Amino acid sequence: MRARLLLPLLLATGCALDAGEGFAVLQPSLRAAYTSTASREVGDGYQRLASDFQMRLTTAKLRLERIDLLGSSGGGGPTSFDPANPPPGYTICHNGHCDREDGAQVPYEEVEAELGGGGATASTVATLPVGELDLLAPETRSLECQPDCELPNTTVSNGRWTLTALQLDGTVRDSRASPRFAGERPFRLELTPTGAQTEPVAVLTGALDIPSDREHAPRVVLDLTLELTPASFDPVDWAAATPGSDGTVDLNHPDNIATRTQLLEELGELAPQAEVKREDR
Repeated sequence: MRARLLLPLLLATGCALDAGEGFAVLQPSLRAAYTSTASREVGDGYQRLASDFQMRLTTAKLRLERIDLLGSSGGGGPTSFDPANPPPGYTICHNGHCDREDGAQVPYEEVEAELGGGGATASTVATLPVGELDLLAPETRSLECQPDCELPNTTVSNGRWTLTALQLDGTVRDSRASPRFAGERPFRLELTPTGAQTEPVAVLTGALDIPSDREHAPRVVLDLTLELTPASFDPVDWAAATPGSDGTVDLNHPDNIATRTQLLEELGELAPQAEVKREDR
C-alpha cells in the first residue's frame, strides 16, 4: 500500500521540561493541493493519464474531518508494521484497516499493538480537526489540537486521516488514434454523509515516530501535506462509465459504481507527507 506517512524526524537536543508540563507540545499545520505534473501536460489544462485518456480537473474539494495522532505506550517504541506487507494472519491492509483471515477488519493501530508483543497499547493522544479543503486553491493552514497540543509521555506511532466528503468535477478525452469515445466527456462526483451515514470516503493511515519524552527538544513543528496528482486517475477506465442524457458521467449513479470504486480505491492509497522539526519551547 502506498498510503503511508513519510516522516523524516529531525532530532535535536533540548532542555528538559519543568515538572507538570507536557512532555512535548505540537505546532501542526497542513497544506493540501492538487498538483499537476509537467511531463503530463498536453495543453488546455489537460494531463495525460497512463491509460491514454486525458483529464482536466475544474473542482477538487474534500472534507478532512480530522487527523488522529495515535500514541503507543508499554511497547518500547514503534513496530515494523508496513501496510504494504500484511503480517501473518492478514490478507490485505488498506483504508486504515487490515483484513484478517477470519474476515475481521482490524484497525492499523491494533495490528501494530499486536505486533508489539501484546504489551503495547495505542490510543488517540491528539486530534487535529481540519474541515473543508479546496485542492485547486491550496493554502497552508495552522491546526488546533483537541484536547490540547501538550502530549503525554508516549511515542506518536500512527496518523489516521479521515475524509468524509469529496467533490470532483472535470472533463476527460481520449488521445488514441481510434478513440474509445468522441470529444470531451464531463464527469462529476460528490460524496457527502447523509443522515446517519458514518462511513468515511477514505481513511489514510501511516506509521509515525514522534517521541514525546524528556530526551528530545519539546516543541514539535509538524508540517503535514496531502497531495492529489493525476497518477490517482491512471487506473480509471473512463470508457466503461455511462454518461447521462446530458452527456455527463455522474459517478454517483449506480450504473457507474465500478468506475467510482476504481477512483475511490486510488484515493484511499494517497500518501500524506509530514516533516518534523524539534525546537526548544
